[in-house]
Amino acid sequence: MRALRRELQRAAEDRSVEGLPVPREGGDRPVVELRSGHDLVSLLERQMTGRERDLGPDHPDTLRSRSNLGGACQQAGHLDRAVSLFERTLADSERLLGPDHPDTLTVHNNLAGGYEAAGDPARAIPLYEHALAGRERAFGPDDPRTLLCRDNLARALEQTGNLARAIPLHERTLADRERVLGPGHPETLLSRGNLAHAHDRAGNEERSAESFRRTLADSERHIGPDHPATHHVRELLAHVRSG
Repeated sequence: MRALRRELQRAAEDRSVEGLPVPREGGDRPVVELRSGHDLVSLLERQMTGRERDLGPDHPDTLRSRSNLGGACQQAGHLDRAVSLFERTLADSERLLGPDHPDTLTVHNNLAGGYEAAGDPARAIPLYEHALAGRERAFGPDDPRTLLCRDNLARALEQTGNLARAIPLHERTLADRERVLGPGHPETLLSRGNLAHAHDRAGNEERSAESFRRTLADSERHIGPDHPATHHVRELLAHVRSG
């Protein structure tokens, strides 16, 4: 499931941490031409140092650079440093911009992702909830940033075993993405796959298989039968069918 999420995010030219360009491999055109997460850390360290020197530690661009550096550290596996950078940026963003500023909400989401990556999804949940509520107020319920945050919250709830909350959130996000983005958009496919996976974890094998079958059909039609994401969906469907 992690591999499927990665491939669909790549297909959507998404970002694993908001505001942070992710280098692409293979046929996709890179946003940043770097060979490794460690190269990206070095680049963003220099950027942050330059902005602190030129703009000061409290400038919004400096805060964004620090958050982006946290994202690069997370990608490179430096999880403790990533969390520390996100925590500092969140405290400064709340002090300087306010708790409901869009940049502050982004850091809430990024810190939640850092906690989740570090194996503590329960700590991530209230941060995702705060970011989701703020984005619904600021951007509306259909904005892609709102939908992304709801997807993140559902995944964290699923990881803590709270499937009774996670499944309805997955269902709502899927319905909204189908309506806003269309059934063949990679993020819509991701939502359907997430729902199928949650049903499988809840022991709803028939509903899981049906969701994966629909995901497979849409994936074959819209991103191609030979796309890596399509292969992952086939494997997941076969796993569910095998019991």
